[in-house]
Amino acid sequence: MKIPEYYPYRSSEAKEIYLAAADRAAGRWPVAAETRMVRTAYGETFVRISGPERAQPLVILPGMTTSSLFWAPNIEALSTAYRTYAVDRIGDVGRSTCTRRMTRVCHLVGWLDELFSGLGLGDEINLMGLSYGGWLAALYALHFPKRLRRMVLLAPGGTVLRTRVEFLLRGALFLTGRRSFANSAVHWLAEDLAREDPERVAAWVDRSLLTLRCIRPRLPVAPTVFTDRQLRNLRVPALFLVGEHEKIYSAARAVRRLTRVAPQIRTEIVRQAGHDLTIVQAEKVNRKILEFLRGDGTSGAAG
Repeated sequence: MKIPEYYPYRSSEAKEIYLAAADRAAGRWPVAAETRMVRTAYGETFVRISGPERAQPLVILPGMTTSSLFWAPNIEALSTAYRTYAVDRIGDVGRSTCTRRMTRVCHLVGWLDELFSGLGLGDEINLMGLSYGGWLAALYALHFPKRLRRMVLLAPGGTVLRTRVEFLLRGALFLTGRRSFANSAVHWLAEDLAREDPERVAAWVDRSLLTLRCIRPRLPVAPTVFTDRQLRNLRVPALFLVGEHEKIYSAARAVRRLTRVAPQIRTEIVRQAGHDLTIVQAEKVNRKILEFLRGDGTSGAAG
């Protein structure tokens, strides 16, 4: 089936509405940036690039139904020492264009490898992802470890543990588009941010409802839970960060499993945070990421 040029949006008009909102948000991007469209076998990928030109590359992948703009609370700190590449994943919201659906794991990692080559990044790449993007980063590390220097996994979807049933149920209600369900889901998912900054959570709900109105329902490749062997085979130096109030799975259980089967992965639980850890604890999370990428610190600390 031919993919319409406005995919994954419901229509050309819906795409224009979403991108107009994204343009307004891009005006608040806190650092200077250039943008590139990189051609791959799956379409063109939009990348927002900041930081010193000669610095080490840091590629950052957002979660599902979010774009490169998700990283606004973190990009200034990360771009001081790294050349950051914030990606709009093909087949999701943002400015990337999809000409071939990605329906298998090999498509996802193949696209990402093409993107790195198209950007001219070579090897020694630092890779970071949140939620769905974290799972994708871990997948890439399994398939192309020689291209990576270090990796940061921020509450990756699947990967370590199965998703809680409550998260799936709340997500299904959220997809109905009713404000009451969306409000309940976001306040539950980001309880620390809701307590600290209610206005920001209200804006999150508004953005989520706009996204639901603009994109068509679709089934992406579902995040998988890695086997013990796969986790042990993640030999790229890695940091696993998760908020103590994480809702997709138990933070404590995730850390226990990694400590048992993959002790080479550094694990940390971020206090007073959940799936909103990069927002509500942005300064702390930024510091931990930068310390790890520099090679500072020891394994297993919590903060």
